[in-house]
Amino acid sequence: MSSSDSLFYLICKCYVCINSSNLFFQVFRFCRSKCHKNFKMKRNPRKVKWTKAYRRVHGKDMTQDSTFEFERKRNRPERYDRNVAEETLKAIKKIDKVRVDRDARHHAKRMKGKKAQVLTEATKELEQSIHMVKAPAALQKEPSLTLPKVSQKQTEDRMVE
Repeated sequence: MSSSDSLFYLICKCYVCINSSNLFFQVFRFCRSKCHKNFKMKRNPRKVKWTKAYRRVHGKDMTQDSTFEFERKRNRPERYDRNVAEETLKAIKKIDKVRVDRDARHHAKRMKGKKAQVLTEATKELEQSIHMVKAPAALQKEPSLTLPKVSQKQTEDRMVE
């Protein structure tokens, strides 16, 4: 697992915080020294871009989905039953496929308006720095080397396609 899969803490290094007034203590487990250092610097995980907490708060990851319910840890023992085990394995595959599809849909919805924005930025940059692609003298001699003027309606039509 990567460090971005939880706030800062996961498994490996240990940091114990003890409150002496009411004997309350917490154990934080860190996946790598990067996480431990950020914790000691008292950084807020919701403001550090590579953490899972940041991604959830800023809408970059799915936060509420019924498939997350199946991932929760259950600490009650179950008697082994072969049929139940087979059904569970089949269900795991289906749930994983559903989660992947939903995640892809979530990503596509987030990136919906990005394509038009990238295209306009690219054309603007190309217009500003066409002299780097072709020499200014060549552009003056042959005007066909310059970029054609594209209207806003044409760019919208390209985005629809």
